[in-house]
Amino acid sequence: PEAGLRGPPRRTDGAPQIPAPVICPARPWAGGQTAQEEGPFSSCSAEEALTQEALNKMVANMVKFLLCKYRAKEPTTDAELMNTVLGDNQKYYPVVFRQAVECVLLVFGVDVRQVDTAPIYIMVPSLGLTCDTIQGSGQGLPKAGLLVVVLSLILQNRDRSPEEEIWRALSKMGVCVLREHPIFGEPRELLTQVWVREGYLEYRQVPDSDPARFEFLWGPRAFAETSKEKFTEYLLRVNRRAFRSFPLPSAEAVREEEEGS
Repeated sequence: PEAGLRGPPRRTDGAPQIPAPVICPARPWAGGQTAQEEGPFSSCSAEEALTQEALNKMVANMVKFLLCKYRAKEPTTDAELMNTVLGDNQKYYPVVFRQAVECVLLVFGVDVRQVDTAPIYIMVPSLGLTCDTIQGSGQGLPKAGLLVVVLSLILQNRDRSPEEEIWRALSKMGVCVLREHPIFGEPRELLTQVWVREGYLEYRQVPDSDPARFEFLWGPRAFAETSKEKFTEYLLRVNRRAFRSFPLPSAEAVREEEEGS
């Protein structure tokens, strides 16, 4: 199966709820060693003793907490994560932390990195992309994960990808044209206007196409902030991993966490 970016279903009042699990590779990529690889805890058999519902709730809460720290540009520690997020369930920390780190990277484009050998972690944009910093509204959830997917699709299509192929791939991940997405908003506007205006994507008509067809290419800002070499390494590492399911917090839940902190 493909890596998924399935967002949460909306309540009748318009606020997104915690969704069904999304599909994510079993290990995140990072240049060098990741928090998952360097953390002082190792995976344990506690995962087997948890119900899926209980595990999903713990992972969603930790993802929510990590995203709040990312927005606030604050580090976190093993002790803070265990005491604040897990409380009396600290014995499940290894598996919850591992899955939360993977989900934050692959869905939201946020990389959790360990500071040297200390149990301190910082959150940085995946692959150097700063699109969420540019938008800087403080609202909604990070969207860099979707940009990573789109840039990867372009790279795999020999540096230019027909628009219809992009939407075909994204639809399999629950991101569809003209359908409001709880995390990414209206995706067509994001791809053809917002990220074009910011310089991450180039959206142009295919030469001599009649009727007119359009294609996506990397924009100048994508080349300035990252590289094809980094993306190639990312794809090789991700594609070698098994896939598993993870839950997501809602944008509303993240805002409530920030207001309460």
